[in-house]
Amino acid sequence: MTVAAKICGINDAVAMQTAVAAGAAYVGLVFYPQSPRSITPGTAAKLATLVPEGVTKVGLFVDPDNALIARVLQEVPLDLLQLHGNETPERCTDIRNRFDKPVMKVIKVASLEDVNGANNYCDLVDWLMFDAKPPESMTNALPGGNAVQFDWTLLAGWSWPVPWMLAGGLVADNVAEAVSRSGTAVVDVSSGVESAPGKKDPAEIKQFLDAVAEL
Repeated sequence: MTVAAKICGINDAVAMQTAVAAGAAYVGLVFYPQSPRSITPGTAAKLATLVPEGVTKVGLFVDPDNALIARVLQEVPLDLLQLHGNETPERCTDIRNRFDKPVMKVIKVASLEDVNGANNYCDLVDWLMFDAKPPESMTNALPGGNAVQFDWTLLAGWSWPVPWMLAGGLVADNVAEAVSRSGTAVVDVSSGVESAPGKKDPAEIKQFLDAVAEL
């Protein structure tokens, strides 16, 4: 099975160039001020110029208002809007229709019940992503990018009418196991290719993408 990869939270030119050159199919730009990976629309616009045709530019938002999305899209030619907060099915539909852009809803998983919650969205969005739900004991947890895993076997055998990605604690050394246990065809990594929060490591980006290419 061919597996594709998304490098999320890219905030500098070297990381973007490395991700593209090493084979990332998706690149993620974060528009959530509380994240160490957050960037301005102006910076994102410059990074977007480094992305060739065929690589999907994904914008990550957390419970965004319409003004934020509009401001970003005015400057950045995003291909996919990733909603990583507590957006309801109705809100996802509104964003999708209002901005005429494909939408990916992130489902935060700790149990089978959480996975089942994807059924509330799968007919209303273009993509799903399954990420680890931060444990209640975690202080200063972000909506994503916490280097936390969940039980990948919870996703095994499921089928949805839209494609989906797997995220949460992935690194080069465990991505093969994650794919095998979950059955995913697309993996997403952010903190797993960083030397410090918000600082992408080009060597780790390449190592991760090389590991995915071998699957």
